[in-house]
Amino acid sequence: MKSRILIVDDEAAIRSSLQESLSSEGYETEIAESGEEALAKCHGAVFDLVVTDLRLPGVSGLELLQALRNQGQSTPVIMMTAYGDVDTAVSAMRLGAYDFIPKPFKLNTIKKQVRAALRATLAPRVSVQEAPSANTKAKASATARPNDSEGPYMDMIRACPGLGKVGDMLQKIGASRSGNDTSILIQGESGSGKEIVARAVHEVSLGHTDRFMEINCAAVPETLLESELFGYEKGAFTDAKSRKEGLFELAGGGTIFLDEIGEMGVLLQSRLLRVLENRRFRRVGGKDDLNVEARIVAATNRRLSEAIEDGSFRNDLYYRLQVIEIEVPPLRERPKDLKVLINGFLREFNAKMEMNIEPVDDRLLETLQKYPWPGNVRELKNVLKRIVILDQPDKLLESHFPAHILQGMNPRTSSRHQVLGQATGLMPLSEVEKLQILYTLEMTENNKSKAARILGISRQTLREKLRIYEQGAAEDGDLKSDLAEG
Repeated sequence: MKSRILIVDDEAAIRSSLQESLSSEGYETEIAESGEEALAKCHGAVFDLVVTDLRLPGVSGLELLQALRNQGQSTPVIMMTAYGDVDTAVSAMRLGAYDFIPKPFKLNTIKKQVRAALRATLAPRVSVQEAPSANTKAKASATARPNDSEGPYMDMIRACPGLGKVGDMLQKIGASRSGNDTSILIQGESGSGKEIVARAVHEVSLGHTDRFMEINCAAVPETLLESELFGYEKGAFTDAKSRKEGLFELAGGGTIFLDEIGEMGVLLQSRLLRVLENRRFRRVGGKDDLNVEARIVAATNRRLSEAIEDGSFRNDLYYRLQVIEIEVPPLRERPKDLKVLINGFLREFNAKMEMNIEPVDDRLLETLQKYPWPGNVRELKNVLKRIVILDQPDKLLESHFPAHILQGMNPRTSSRHQVLGQATGLMPLSEVEKLQILYTLEMTENNKSKAARILGISRQTLREKLRIYEQGAAEDGDLKSDLAEG
C-alpha cells in the first residue's frame, strides 16, 4: 500500500515540484495551499506524513502542527522554511515536528528525510472518522495482558533506575485490570517525562488497543478547549459549519491525556468534574448524552494544593482526578537515568537522520551527571538535538556541549544570585524589582499568567511594568544613537 503524503505550501512552484518529485518515488500525494485547507483534509483522511512550510497565510505551519497534535493525530510532520534558524527549529521540535529543513533545499534532501520519517512511523493510525466497533472493544478487553504489559514506553521506564517506583506502580495498574473509570494524576516538574508515564499508563490499560489522545490545556484558549474535548454540533456557534467529534469521543475505550491540567479554567473544571462523576458528556450545542469509555490521565507541574488555596483549582476535581497519583522525580534526582535517556535519544536520531552516532562513553557521562538539568528530560533532548543538527558527530564529545553544562552550573540560578547579590545596596529598589520580574518570566518560559501568580501581582500590572521596561529600553537606544551621531 502506497504511503500518503500531504504537501502544504503557498507557493505553487514548490507544491508542484515536491508533488512531482515524491510521486515519482511511488508515494500517493495531495497538496494544500494553506493551513486551513490542510486541516480540512487531515480531518477527513489519514496521511502517513505531512510536509509543510512554516510561513503560511492564516494558519501557520507551527499552528497546523499544534492543531494536529491537539486532535490526537501523531502523523509525522516535516517543517520547511526560508526563515530558518536553530531557535525556530527547536520550537518546531518542541511541538513534535519530525524534522526541520531550511529553504532553499535539494529535492534529494527532502526525499531522504521523507524515507526516514516513514520508516520511523511504526504505530498504525486510524482515521478520525472511525469509531471503535463493539467487536474491537471486546477484542481489546480480551487481549489485555496483565502479566505482559510491555511496550516502548514501559520499556523505557523499566530501563531507568530512577523510575523504579513509577514502574512498580504502572505494573500494579496493569495487573489490577482496573476499569477506565479509575483516573490518574501525574505530577512532576516541567519536562520531567510526564507524557512518557501517561503513554505507559495507556500501554498497561485494558483499552491499550484503542487511541491515546492528548491535549495541552495551557496551549489552547479556554473558549476552544471545551470544543476540543467534547466536540460540537453543527450550528452550535457561528463557525460550526459541521459536527465535530471531540477527544472524549475519538478516544473510544483508550486514554485521554490532559496535560497541564492546572491551567484549565474554573468553569471548564466544573464540566470536567461532572464528566468524571457521571461518565457522560454532551457535545457543545448538543442535546444527547454520550458515554465516556476512555481513561482520564491528567498531569501538572503545579502544586494543585496551592492552586486550591488560591481558588484557581477545584478541590473536588483534584480528589476525583487523584484516584491514583504518580510523582515523577526530576532528572537531577536520578542521574543514573542519563545513560538510558541519552542512548535512547541517539538511537532515535540515528533512525530519523540515517546517522550512526556511537553510545555515550562513561567519561562524558560522568561529566554530564554533575549538571542539574533544570529543564529535565526535555532540556537533555533539545541539547542533543542541537548537537546533532549543527555538528552531525559520529561520537559525542565534551566540546559539543555548552560550557555551563560541562561546569555543572545552572546558568539561570547562578546568574540570578550573582546579579541580585551585586544589586544589594548598589541600585534602586525599582531595578531589583525589574530583575526579579524578568527572572520570573524566564523561569516560567514567558508564561505571564503563571509569572503574575508567583509574583503576587495581577496580569494587567505585569503587562504595564513590561511596557515601561520596553519603553525605557527604547529611550536608552535613542539616547545612545544621538550620542553616537554627536
